[in-house]
Amino acid sequence: MNSPDPCALIGILDDGWAGLGDSARARLIEVDLLIGARRTLELLATHLPSRVEQRAMDGLLGRVPEWVRAARGTGQTCAVLATGDPLCHGIGSFLLGKLGADAIDIQPAASTLQLAFARLKKSWQTAKIVSVHSRDAGEWAPGATPEHGLYALVRAAAEHPLLAAFTSPENSPDRIARALISAGHGEDFRISVAARLALPDEALFANLPLADAAAMHFPDPNIVVLERITPPDTRATFGFEDTDFVQRAPEKGLITKQEARALSLAKLRLRPDSRVWDIGAGSGSVGLEAARLARNGHVWAIEKNPGDAANARENARRLRASNYTLIEGKAPAGLDTWPDPDAVFIGGSGGELAELIRLVLARLAPGGRLVMNFVTLENLATATAALTEAGATWDVVQLQAARSQPILDMHRLAAQNPVWIVSATKEIP
Repeated sequence: MNSPDPCALIGILDDGWAGLGDSARARLIEVDLLIGARRTLELLATHLPSRVEQRAMDGLLGRVPEWVRAARGTGQTCAVLATGDPLCHGIGSFLLGKLGADAIDIQPAASTLQLAFARLKKSWQTAKIVSVHSRDAGEWAPGATPEHGLYALVRAAAEHPLLAAFTSPENSPDRIARALISAGHGEDFRISVAARLALPDEALFANLPLADAAAMHFPDPNIVVLERITPPDTRATFGFEDTDFVQRAPEKGLITKQEARALSLAKLRLRPDSRVWDIGAGSGSVGLEAARLARNGHVWAIEKNPGDAANARENARRLRASNYTLIEGKAPAGLDTWPDPDAVFIGGSGGELAELIRLVLARLAPGGRLVMNFVTLENLATATAALTEAGATWDVVQLQAARSQPILDMHRLAAQNPVWIVSATKEIP
């Protein structure tokens, strides 16, 4: 028995039939079933034979593989319409994953991104491509979590000098501009918008300051291009001085010192995509350096002291840490809303140490790391007892550092208070 013909996945732009090649036109005329968004079906309606069944998939994307299987199973030929290149943030990967490569024949059009860059006369081979064509999560605000619709774009702006973004009516160019301003990139980028591509009223808005774009309204649909105009962030990823962080006044020095911070971060064994908890964030020094190391991950921090929390927020602003969320409160309140972590740092426990350790060990991902800093014997004893009771594998390092200080025309070493750094690993089943 012969295998049924593959389903054609055909890319189309808003110029409709006129923009299709001869091969795509011939395939569309021959099919029994044509699936697509209502707006793309309407582009072709007058060019198709009346026998072609046209089925809108708006709000029914999950059923498209089922429709394709059913059509092929009864010997019908079918095609699915997609905007531009179906394999560039399109339906292509979804259908291939559900139906397999042998069931799909892909005939792409030019991506709308390619078209936008061509219209703007800009090279695009180095562009980071992001899609914000997602649900409406509202305006971006500092501390937004990865669930926000603009999160991927704001994070990409911290890493890449050239970005291209698929937008949506809600996550529009003006909202994108406001998000980047809010994230501290107001002077870093120029934004270009290519709107209503391949339509008679196509419009280009090139090289706008973000502040200007933030107050404008752009025609839909559109593509956004962002180009960095300031030098990239060349600050160290790791190893900030204590004085680089705003700290509580007048009691300067209430911060995890650089030496303990460096060892603690090493003990956390962070990956680029780690999910990190920072409990008792203080000035935010550990969590904010963790955010720079876990650049593709996220840090959730909690601090009960209002003054310290304000300092942590200011430090996050200075470091443009858009992958850092701080809440003001006393742990464990609120931790149940956070995703399970890969790594947890406890710098302050608010008298709930044993309970926090039990909670963290229950929530840690397998192989995850818990690191704690103590300066008192009592907290050290509580921590090791709680870890032992929980059956965790742990170790302790006593860190005793000394820093040089001038004395007359020479230097001496001034000892810092000893710190115990306790590390534990969540066993992999």
